[in-house]
Amino acid sequence: MADEQELAEIQRRHWQDTYAAHPGMYGEEPSDPAVHAAAVFRAAGARNVLELGAGHGRDALFFAREGFTVQATDFSPVGLEQLRDVARSQGVEERVATAVHDVREPLALPDDSVDAVFAHMLLCMALSTKELHALVGEVRRVLRPSGVFVYTVRHTGDAHYGAGTEHGDDIFEHGGFAVHFFGRDLVDTLAEGWTLNEVHAFEEGDLPRRLWRVTQTLPR
Repeated sequence: MADEQELAEIQRRHWQDTYAAHPGMYGEEPSDPAVHAAAVFRAAGARNVLELGAGHGRDALFFAREGFTVQATDFSPVGLEQLRDVARSQGVEERVATAVHDVREPLALPDDSVDAVFAHMLLCMALSTKELHALVGEVRRVLRPSGVFVYTVRHTGDAHYGAGTEHGDDIFEHGGFAVHFFGRDLVDTLAEGWTLNEVHAFEEGDLPRRLWRVTQTLPR
């Protein structure tokens, strides 16, 4: 079982290799959670969106096409390079900024500078519970009052929960990908001090993966 730092570096290399071997691996169509989030963000009056774990950018590019200004971060330079290439081809490069960033580190953004934050399956990567609380604290710091945070995570009802290599803290590695499976108590504790608007269960992919889509709002 790898320690936290070793596991993080292993996962970083794995994602780099995966994006390099499979450019645009998730396709060009946005995820269903991103389509939902765009409607929620628009209803909240958001104009700019921070996406954490943007990968090769299918959702960031969708937000840009929907008229939002997007800051897309990922710890894979390869994925972000693919994102920028497609942004140019789609004519939305002026709406998309990218930054290589590991969410274990503080965000390089000022306080109260972002209208909305989106993260599709980023929080259920190989992040410890302590790291997750720090990350959500950073999201809270950069969001403006009444800002919206939409994220998705695989949960403990998923077929891969308990399978593969166990790393502790409900993190299991299967097929080279380490996943932190969420229990409902973790969702609730991460929402302390927020308004928890929705915890929506859905399925995605061929397994299928079982996820929650969580929407929470920062009080004024």
